[in-house]
Amino acid sequence: MLGESLTMAAAALGTAIVQAAGTQAWDGLRAGVARILGRGRADRETIELTWLDRTAAALDAAEPDRAEAERVRQEAVWGTRLAMLLESLPEQERRALVAALREVLGERPRPAEGAGGSVVGNDFRGPAFIQTGPGGVQNITMGPQA
Repeated sequence: MLGESLTMAAAALGTAIVQAAGTQAWDGLRAGVARILGRGRADRETIELTWLDRTAAALDAAEPDRAEAERVRQEAVWGTRLAMLLESLPEQERRALVAALREVLGERPRPAEGAGGSVVGNDFRGPAFIQTGPGGVQNITMGPQA
């Protein structure tokens, strides 16, 4: 069984794949994800390309009132597929596959717990504004626009 961090990584990577569909970056990401998930086998890479194309087509074909539901469904599909793949691999291959997917999807690894720059396990019950990381600008406006 996958640990919590790898389960969360699979879900986050699935979300990143779905969010990339239909963007200018899709073709490059699509090829990179298929290559990584194919793990050196041309037949597997072709299957992954088919899955990716189905995802993009389903998102594109979704009626406006169903677009959000389809996006959530596709994220669950990819999160589950990635979790199942990771679960089937030895630990070292799991870590390498997650790192490779994060790289091709342009994600940075999450900071180690306690390393600062992260917000985890919070429950906000009202307006909340959080900024992490080194520097940056945050402009906050609450209430009606003047």
